[in-house]
Amino acid sequence: MMEQQVEKKLKTGTTTVGMIAKDTVILAAERKATMGYLVASAHAEKIHQVDDKMAMTIAGMVGDAQALIRYIKAELRLYKLQEERQISMESASTLIANILYSRRFYPYYVQLIVGGYDTEPRLFSLSPDGSAMPEKFFSTGSGSPVAFGVLENEFKEGMEPEKAAALAVRAVRAATKRDIASGGSGIDAVMLTSSGYRKLSDAQVEKMLA
Repeated sequence: MMEQQVEKKLKTGTTTVGMIAKDTVILAAERKATMGYLVASAHAEKIHQVDDKMAMTIAGMVGDAQALIRYIKAELRLYKLQEERQISMESASTLIANILYSRRFYPYYVQLIVGGYDTEPRLFSLSPDGSAMPEKFFSTGSGSPVAFGVLENEFKEGMEPEKAAALAVRAVRAATKRDIASGGSGIDAVMLTSSGYRKLSDAQVEKMLA
């Protein structure tokens, strides 16, 4: 019973979004982390760069997510040292899925979106059981049902990156209006292209919302 109570309190309320645009992957997330009814942080980082052209969003227990990020970064560095090239997105998603699957009986309590660029933009959703699914757009966390409603209505394949980023940001904002566990001080958004990783400034995000 005590373990269940601790687990419940340490779970974070989250909304993250990922989508494929023209030659670009867009990731967006809000910044609130909760412990039950307490806002543990209004500035939580939920998008993490794990390689030169790859990043992931996290939803779930913060400790599990942070440990997993350290694990994944180390494995990707080892791959680059051994192979002298960047790992493909499909191989990276398989690696992460294998890590999650190996712990399926004592799982990482996380749900991930992994996006990046190898020969083209790619996006995968990953669950604690080790499943990995290619996606064109996806959302995770407690606010995802609201975000999915926005994405299902407005997403189009081959969107221009700026329009896609604005849509991702609007989807996250819509979730923060209805999901009490999502919010915080602003929204983070990044673009991943053949040139690498680029985080949008708060001013750019606010302009998209305006």
